Amino acid sequence: MYAGLRAPAAAHQQQVHLMELKTISIKPLTAAMGAEISGADLSAPLSPEMLGEIKAVLHEYLAIFFRDQHLTPEQHLALARQFGSLEVHPIVEGKGGYPEIVEIVKEAGEETQFGDAWHSDNSFMDCPSMGSILYAREIPPIGGDTIFANQYMAYDLLSDGMKKILDGMVCIHTAKQAYDPIRLAHKYRGETNMKYKYSEAVDKEVEHPVVRTHPETGRKSLFVNKMFTTRFKGMKPEESMPILEYLSQHAIRPEFQCRFQWTPNAVAFWDNRCTMHYAMNDYYAHRRVMHRVTVEGDRPY
Repeated sequence: MYAGLRAPAAAHQQQVHLMELKTISIKPLTAAMGAEISGADLSAPLSPEMLGEIKAVLHEYLAIFFRDQHLTPEQHLALARQFGSLEVHPIVEGKGGYPEIVEIVKEAGEETQFGDAWHSDNSFMDCPSMGSILYAREIPPIGGDTIFANQYMAYDLLSDGMKKILDGMVCIHTAKQAYDPIRLAHKYRGETNMKYKYSEAVDKEVEHPVVRTHPETGRKSLFVNKMFTTRFKGMKPEESMPILEYLSQHAIRPEFQCRFQWTPNAVAFWDNRCTMHYAMNDYYAHRRVMHRVTVEGDRPY
C-alpha cells in the first residue's frame, strides 16, 4: 500500500536471528513493534550477556514484555538501574519509602486514570524519560490494556514534503494542561491515592525538536504528543493546531501499533524516545494498580 515501506516483522526476525540470541527467546507481537521475551528472571541481576540481548531486542522492537515476574520494590528498582539512572517524578509523589516508584492506582468507579491519552512520558522535561518499566500489581479481570505506537514509522511514512517542513522545527512542551493545579486540585491536596506536588515543572515550557534522532540507533522519529505538546516555536497555538492535529492522528495509525494485554505480574519496558503509548480506560467497575519505574533520558536532538 505504501511505496518504500520497510517490512518491520521480516526485518526484525532477520536481525534478531542474526544476533543468535543465547539467553532469551522472543515472540513478536505485530509487524510494527513489540515482542514478548521469555527465559529471563527479572528479580535477579541480569548477566552481561542477557542484559545486552534485552537491550538489543528493545532497540529493535521498541517495547518488550515479560510474563510471570515476581518483583519486590527493591528488585524492581535494581532491575531498572541496570539500564541507567532513575527518575524521581517532579510532580507525582512516589510510593512511600520509594520515591522512584510511581504507584499508578485507579479505584473501581473512578472515571479517569493516569495516562489515558496518547503521550510520550515526561516530554515536558528538559531531558524526557529514556523509558519506563511498568509492573502489574493488581489488574482488572478484563480491560486495561496498554497500546503503543512506533514513532519511527510515523516519521518514515510522512510525505517528503512534510519531512522537509518538519526537519529542524521545534515544538513547545509543557505540563500545564496535563497537571493543571486548578482542575486537579484534589490531587495536589492529597485527597486521592495518586498525590501531586506543585513544582516549577508544572508551568515550565521546554523546547524539543519535532523530529528527534535516537542516540543509540541513529534513526529519526516523530516527537510530538497531544498531552504535552502545545505549539510550534515562533507560532501561536491556533496557527500550530492544524499541523499538530494532523501529526497527532497520523502518529497513532493502527498499522504503527501493538497492544499488550496485561496478566498478573507482567512487566512492560518501552523506549520512550521512539514510541508513544495509551492506557485504555475501559474497566470502570474494577481496581487497577501498577508500579512504574522510569529511567532517565537525554536531551532530544
